[in-house]
Amino acid sequence: MRILIVAATEPEISKLKEDTRFAILDCDQGTHSTPQFKKACEKLDISFLITGAGMVATAFALGKHFAQNQYDLAINLGIAGSFDRNIPLGEVVEITQDTFAELGAEDDEQFITIDELGFGESVFTATYSLPDSLNIKKTTAITVNTVHGNEASIQKLSSRIDAQIESMEGAAFFYACKQAGVPCMQIRAVSNYVEKRNRNAWQIGLAVKNLNTFAAELLNSYGSV
Repeated sequence: MRILIVAATEPEISKLKEDTRFAILDCDQGTHSTPQFKKACEKLDISFLITGAGMVATAFALGKHFAQNQYDLAINLGIAGSFDRNIPLGEVVEITQDTFAELGAEDDEQFITIDELGFGESVFTATYSLPDSLNIKKTTAITVNTVHGNEASIQKLSSRIDAQIESMEGAAFFYACKQAGVPCMQIRAVSNYVEKRNRNAWQIGLAVKNLNTFAAELLNSYGSV
């Protein structure tokens, strides 16, 4: 099984790449020669791609990469903001649907989606599901160029799209995978709530830690099948 791990920035997955407890990431180095490790190496071929932040960088990097490589599964890992206060900071969630929230046109106070304009799609879905043993909260998300930090714009957006999570890459990842025909899933950990910018309330360290721990468990589950 050939798997591509995709992240916007190196720090979001650095612990996953460096943690030697999860031996399936070190197949080429010949370390950890246990029966379980050998079995995992026979099943998994894991690569990493850092795209850069934002939907343009993500789509370009994936398009270029997919033109030269084939995968059985692509997994987008990252941190994100949450509109839903019922999701605790640090919690890891699965994004099953993601929307380009800004792709369209304004008509005075109304917003016309690119779908309604007839120029494309704005909503994309995951095409691969988590193993039953790793069941986490399933959520919907939006992808934006400008993360929300103004109460008026948050309210206006929320009245138009009922999403729980916000990122700058998710829908672009789904789009690129769809175009390339690569099965995909998106996993994110909540680092902050979508509100007036308040860095003192962010929990980036906790979110990254939980994200990497979950991702390692996910990869080990595939390697042990």
